[in-house]
Amino acid sequence: MNPTTCNASALPKFTALLIFGDSTVDTGNNNFIPTIVKGNHLPYGQDFPGHNLTGRFSNGRLVPDLLASALGIKEFIPPFLDPHLSDKEILTGVSFASAGSGFDDLTSLASKVLTMSQQLQYFKEYIERLKRIVGEQQANDIVNGSLVMICAGTNDFLRNYYDQPKRTEQFNISGYQDFVLQNLQNFTKITLKLKVPRGCVEDENRDAGLYNSKLVGILKQIQESGPGSNVVYVNIYDPLIDMILNSQKYGFEETKKGCCGLGLLEVGPFCNLLTPPCANTSKYLFWDSVHPGEVAYEYVTNHIVENALPSFLH
Repeated sequence: MNPTTCNASALPKFTALLIFGDSTVDTGNNNFIPTIVKGNHLPYGQDFPGHNLTGRFSNGRLVPDLLASALGIKEFIPPFLDPHLSDKEILTGVSFASAGSGFDDLTSLASKVLTMSQQLQYFKEYIERLKRIVGEQQANDIVNGSLVMICAGTNDFLRNYYDQPKRTEQFNISGYQDFVLQNLQNFTKITLKLKVPRGCVEDENRDAGLYNSKLVGILKQIQESGPGSNVVYVNIYDPLIDMILNSQKYGFEETKKGCCGLGLLEVGPFCNLLTPPCANTSKYLFWDSVHPGEVAYEYVTNHIVENALPSFLH
């Protein structure tokens, strides 16, 4: 099922979609900051409508785009840092996400990308711009009626804890999980205090079992920090594992290697015109060595539509 064909009338209504997180939801913000963590070159975006080099770390659309389309909000979620961002786009939502970021500021600083604190600051600037466009009351209505998606955490482990000695000297794995989750909790509470009543937290990481169970455990505390909000946890780890273990059900022929180049190391600047992609991207679960392709993201979006969005109808 293509999420863009879902019956939007049966889904909850949101005024806008506001995105925070990492490369899985960065629709191009890293294009506008001095970092090598960019996806604005071929073959990235080769299957995106118009073949535009948007900076998305995939061959096509990401979950925010697909979800916005399924909800009838708009077809694509633009990056907030785009200097040509129109007032019309502001009204229906943007992405503040930055590829390479995490809830631990050290994760983001190592790659010279936006920290979660910086993303939150841009959110505040977004609210002020929104007020200038439609006035304070309508701006509050738009923000309060929006769906907020937070998708991060993987880089804190894969690009920080497992790669750099500083955090391993400070924490064992369980302690670092608690540290990251505390940062997530603080970030979400601040977001809710800015009068955003709804949120969708998504996390995928190498130690998914323990980490995710801890995350579920703190959701009640986060919920209580924002009366009137509706915080929903979406487990996208299990659906991805199911795609790997039951590839034929999804039409995938390759689930261990990426489509770009040899599919083992190619990501970011290493996925380029010298590492040509596979002939049929739809047969590969992963686009590069780290990120899923658009087809996989469609299945993830379907999972969100079917299992998470109904929670907002109650």
